[in-house]
Amino acid sequence: SASGWTRVVIEKPFGRDLDSCNDLLQTLSENFEEHDLYRIDHYLGKEVVQNMLIFRFANSFWEPLWNRDCVESVTFTFKEPFGTDGRGGYFDKYGIIRDILQNHLLQVLTLFAMEPPESDDADAIRDAKVQVLKKMDVLTLDDCLLGQYLGYSDDPTILNKDTNCPTYAAIRCSIHTPRWEGVPFILQAGKALDDKLCEVRVCFKSPKTLKSVGKNTSFFGNAASDLVLRLQPDPSISLNMNIKTPGLATLPMKSQMVMNYSDIPNLSNPDAYTRLLLDVMRGKQGSFVRDDELRYSWEIFTPLLHSIEDTHVQPVPYRYGSAGPENREEWMAAMTRSSGPTLQSSL
Repeated sequence: SASGWTRVVIEKPFGRDLDSCNDLLQTLSENFEEHDLYRIDHYLGKEVVQNMLIFRFANSFWEPLWNRDCVESVTFTFKEPFGTDGRGGYFDKYGIIRDILQNHLLQVLTLFAMEPPESDDADAIRDAKVQVLKKMDVLTLDDCLLGQYLGYSDDPTILNKDTNCPTYAAIRCSIHTPRWEGVPFILQAGKALDDKLCEVRVCFKSPKTLKSVGKNTSFFGNAASDLVLRLQPDPSISLNMNIKTPGLATLPMKSQMVMNYSDIPNLSNPDAYTRLLLDVMRGKQGSFVRDDELRYSWEIFTPLLHSIEDTHVQPVPYRYGSAGPENREEWMAAMTRSSGPTLQSSL
C-alpha cells in the first residue's frame, strides 16, 4: 500500500561475531531500509533504563558529578539464581558474554556514559550512543574474569562435556573521552549465582577533606558514596551516602535515600516488550538498536570471543548458588581502581 508502512521487528542474537553480524546486516539492507528495522533489546524498554535520560539531563546537579573527577568506577551487574535448565544446548553455542554483556549491559552502558544528545530525536540519541562505542577499547583476555558453575556440562542438552563456555564473565571496559578517561566500567553477568539482580552501581571517589572520616579507619575503607539504579527486581534508585551518627558522636555513618517505583501512586508501568512494541507501532526508533551500533559493539567484543574459543581458555569453576568465582572479589578490587587523570593522546 502506498499509504502504509513496513516495520520489521528483529530479536537478538544479531549474529555471533562481527562477520556474521555483517552478513545479517547485508541481507536486511538488501530488502529493507534502516528506518523499517526495529532491532529489539528488551532491556532498552525497562523503566529504569527509559528513565536514564530524564534522570541525567533533567537534574542539573548530576552534570558536575557525572565524570572522572567524581566517579571512581561504574559496575553493571546481571545475576540469575538458576542455570541453563535444559537450554544448555543453545546457551553453549553463545555463552554469557554474547547472551548478556555484548547487548543488554553494553546498551545500558552507552546510555549511561554518552554525552548529552543534540535533541531527543531517535537518531540523535543513537548517535550519542555510537560515539561512546567508538571511544572504547577492543577487549582482550586480560580484561576479563571467566567462570563456569560446577555441574554446567551435566545438562543433557550440552553435547561437549569438556566445554569451556563461560556462564559467568566480568569485563573491564575503558572509554577514552574527556568525561570518562581512566574510569573503569565493569560489565559482569552470571548464571547459577546467589541472587536475581540487575543494577548499575556508580561508586564515587572517597572523601579526602573531612578529618573525622580519615581518622576513623574502620569507616574509611567504606567511606565512598554510591548511586544504585536497580533495573530488577523491584526497580528503584538509591543514593548511599555518609551522614553524622545521631547523638553526641561526630563520627560518620552510612545512610540511604531511596525511591522505589512501587511507592509511586497509581503507577502504570508496562513491561519492556509492551512498551517497545507500542513504540514500533508508533514508529519511534529511539529505543531500538541501529546497524552501526551493532557493528561497533561486535568490533569491541569479537576478538575476545575468538580468543576464548581459539585458545580454549578454561573458566574458573564456582559453586552453584555462590557469588561467582572465588577470586571475583580480588579481581573486582583490582579492576575498579581508577587509573588517574591522564588523557590518552588519541583524544
